[in-house]
Amino acid sequence: MDRPGDQPGAIFDMDGTLLDSYHAHGSAWRQALGEQSITYGDDDFHRHFGRRNEEIIRDVYQRLGDPEPSLDHIQAIADRKEQLFRATLSGDCTEMPGARRLLERLRGAGWRLAVGSSAPRENLELALELLDMGCFMDATVCGGDVRRGKPEPDVFLEAARRIGVEDRCCLVFEDAPAGVESGHRAGMPVVGIRCPHHESELEAADLVVDDFDECPEPVLRALIKEHAP
Repeated sequence: MDRPGDQPGAIFDMDGTLLDSYHAHGSAWRQALGEQSITYGDDDFHRHFGRRNEEIIRDVYQRLGDPEPSLDHIQAIADRKEQLFRATLSGDCTEMPGARRLLERLRGAGWRLAVGSSAPRENLELALELLDMGCFMDATVCGGDVRRGKPEPDVFLEAARRIGVEDRCCLVFEDAPAGVESGHRAGMPVVGIRCPHHESELEAADLVVDDFDECPEPVLRALIKEHAP
């Protein structure tokens, strides 16, 4: 990362990374699927955390041995789940520890910043508004902006393109194994953020921390430099 014109970029997942949304998502899934007479437990939610809605719903029906629902039915369940999630989020929106402080440090050091999330755009925009973090972001990419969701690299590659930073100069922040894999497939080093509500298999991340205060800006720059070809 010593070439002239290089600029570092940081791409953040939203749920479980910037936003402490674990319980809100779990509650929304249990209620939405419960309305379909489907029991959805903690193990199910842990397995699906960070995946796109349509993938989750298809997997639920497949594991039950039921016929896959129509696209319209899948969309109706997904829409209901997100409606329930946003209602919960509006009354209980909490950032992950140290998130704002890190954004301030990186912005002050000249980094370009983006959100790369599997979430619908309505969720992403509401969370950024409630957290008052939109002012830090140069771009946002949601699940609907790309053809393939995580663990494919599309979200992070598109985020890098939108902030005008080369892939090799970008760093990803994630809390889920699928997101870590996605970042690595994009050719980017990944910082894994441990969620306080569950244990994720984050050993594949280049650096694993409990909160953002464990991420000094020089260390993040070094991660990018070490990872660059």
